[in-house]
Amino acid sequence: MDSKIINEKLKELDKEDFIWLIYIGIIFMSWYSNVFERKYFIYNDLKAKEKYRKITIVIFIILTIIYLYFFNDAKNALKKLKFYDSNQKKELTKLAFIGSLLILISGFIFLYIALKDENIDVEIAFN
Repeated sequence: MDSKIINEKLKELDKEDFIWLIYIGIIFMSWYSNVFERKYFIYNDLKAKEKYRKITIVIFIILTIIYLYFFNDAKNALKKLKFYDSNQKKELTKLAFIGSLLILISGFIFLYIALKDENIDVEIAFN
């Protein structure tokens, strides 16, 4: 690998490290939102229900943005494929793109559920 490719890979790893920190924050936000969800179910506390919903919506907005980033990254990798790249690289890059697209679609679906489920009838969690 030449130094340009190595530098690109290292920059990508730095971005991924930052995203992992965001995921850790989302885990804590999810845990915190469960406090409000539990309070709503036990005490029928409507303020707790709204806090839970707001936190859940923020979580899925953040996740959808992250999924958009990974989708865009996969799309760019697909565009960068060369005619002379190995068949395996082409196949795996296409599969990574499809996987990123499906995750992005799931992010939009979960965000839609979070926005529409005013009665918190559906249990959703980030995956």
